[in-house]
Amino acid sequence: MLKRLKPIAIEKQIKLHIIKTDKFKTNLVSVYFQRPLAKEEVTKNALLSMVLPRGAKNYTSSKALSKALEGLYGAFLGSDVTKKGERNILQFRMQLANDKYVEDENVLAKGMEILNEVINNPYIVEGSFKDDYVNQEKENLAERIEGRKNDKMKYAFDRCIEEMCRNEPFSLYPYGNIDDLKNITSTSLYAHYKNVITSSPIDICVVGDFDEKEIEKLVTEKLKFNQKEVIAVKREKIEYIPDEINVVEENMDINQGKLNLGYRTNIPFESAMYQPLVLYSNILGGGPNSKFFKNIREKESLCYYIFSRVEKFKSLLLVGAGIEFENYDKAVSLIKAQMMDMNKGDFSEEDIESAKNSIITSIRSMTDTPHMLADFYYTQAISNNEDTLETMIEKIRNVEKTQIIEAGKSIKLDTIYFLKKKEEVR
Repeated sequence: MLKRLKPIAIEKQIKLHIIKTDKFKTNLVSVYFQRPLAKEEVTKNALLSMVLPRGAKNYTSSKALSKALEGLYGAFLGSDVTKKGERNILQFRMQLANDKYVEDENVLAKGMEILNEVINNPYIVEGSFKDDYVNQEKENLAERIEGRKNDKMKYAFDRCIEEMCRNEPFSLYPYGNIDDLKNITSTSLYAHYKNVITSSPIDICVVGDFDEKEIEKLVTEKLKFNQKEVIAVKREKIEYIPDEINVVEENMDINQGKLNLGYRTNIPFESAMYQPLVLYSNILGGGPNSKFFKNIREKESLCYYIFSRVEKFKSLLLVGAGIEFENYDKAVSLIKAQMMDMNKGDFSEEDIESAKNSIITSIRSMTDTPHMLADFYYTQAISNNEDTLETMIEKIRNVEKTQIIEAGKSIKLDTIYFLKKKEEVR
């Protein structure tokens, strides 16, 4: 049983999303703050998501907070930042045992009180965040930013986007940058916190098995926000026709080249062509049945991995491959050739059916955890999309070959990024 209620306006810019399901023995409460993805605040937002769970007015340390959560049958409190297109999202979530399965019938209410404390009543010392907490989390965040290079595959993927969108907000790394991090103080971070808490559009998603009216009452009573002048986060620009192909090479001490190609699709997620675009990408590089896998990895033995994926909000198609350094030209040529074949309709009904089944399985997997369900419906909310999971599946099933070919005609190569071996100094 899965039932999504229509969003409820708690305040003008605070919406409650209730997703009722009996699949889990836990309830999840997620609070999302929407911000523009901007260099001036992206690093502060990341640091803020790390500092707030360190302590609250009535739980002045991580230890005190952990003890309170243990008292709620080991409730989980988490926080993070992400980017969805050119929106920077701060998220706080609490997962708790469902009251039906424990002796204490007020677990959800008590959990919301703690969540509210962490978000709305942080631990303040002399008008700012505690210096020790901020400095420790600055070190942790610096390690995370500097540690990007440890995962070479993801690093190359992100760098391709950064080069491709270098004059656009989408190029920003959601955890910020070291230079801006150095300049953040406990006082400046607290000033930013006060701005975020009062000016951000807020969405609250509750997932679990409960009485809907009781949830609305609990959220209204327990999660207290004092919004003032709420900002409007603009839809990102997606229409770009590249003047020329941007080629970027970066050297690193690695044993395997990382090749990434970034394409502009100019197909917004609101378009009827979006589902055909998703199928185009899946047929091209969505797994072991894809054209890339069969023709470039298996037939040509040219790469260790190869994939294609669509960035929904920014309307990009991104290709990634792990190759030997000397195979760069051949790999680029074969990737382009496979896409040309796609645009000519050189793929079968069997290819389409396989891609549809793969995508439908992926859509259905969104019900596997409360967090994935909440994130799905939140993404739908900020997209102004009322499609259910079943509606999405139906749209995928109805896509025809001619539409997939048509979607391919909109795709234009923008950037080729190659992470290669560091040149030896003679």
